[in-house]
Amino acid sequence: MVLIAHISDLHVGAPNFKEDILLEAIRQINELKPDATVITGDLTDNGYYLEFLQAAEYLSDLRGPHIFVPGNHDARHVGNETFEDVFRYRKGTFVMDDLTIIGLDSSEPDLDYGKIGRSQQIWMEEELERASERGHFRVIALHHHIIPVPKTGRERNVLADAGDILYSIIRKGADLVISGHKHVPHVWRVEDTFFVTAGTVSSLKLRGKDINSYNTYYITEDSIRIVLNQVQGERIELASHSLRE
Repeated sequence: MVLIAHISDLHVGAPNFKEDILLEAIRQINELKPDATVITGDLTDNGYYLEFLQAAEYLSDLRGPHIFVPGNHDARHVGNETFEDVFRYRKGTFVMDDLTIIGLDSSEPDLDYGKIGRSQQIWMEEELERASERGHFRVIALHHHIIPVPKTGRERNVLADAGDILYSIIRKGADLVISGHKHVPHVWRVEDTFFVTAGTVSSLKLRGKDINSYNTYYITEDSIRIVLNQVQGERIELASHSLRE
């Protein structure tokens, strides 16, 4: 079995950032011993260099491989240029055992909406094809959601090229697409692909009675189980599906 932990929207530097909640989430994830932890953007609130350094210090406590992609808040105040100084890359492919994770940069400098762009889309399609040839379970990680998320109000910040990216993902057979941005956990299934958004792990910008959370994905040759982990609450199964129906 492969276990992936997924956290998003830390918002380090914001007045409503909760350090104690983030540290507790990291402690819980370390106890789970995931094969990889994916952080899908908005590590900072303003894209300031010192915020990146602080976020990196917190996340250095994560054990095992961890993978970063930037969010719209990380692209503020020239953060789009300094993100790589701290986290080394903005997109990339990460291969382990029978798993390929493709990280995409959906951020645009000083804008809240996202975009993948044609060149990155072609690269993603090629990486999905390579992963398919290896027989790997294929995961796409990005900050912006591709399909609108319920209970988040009027849609403003979906990917500008969501239709094109959705078409490529379905046509090339990604198994799982994970994102953040809206601070609301949700699961959509489109054909054979799961689209999962994470809540915010450590910001108090929460809707209704939601509390801080992160996701975990339990993947076997035959099945996937998607679990919502409330940092100060309970564990809730969001979806479970056989991959050999």
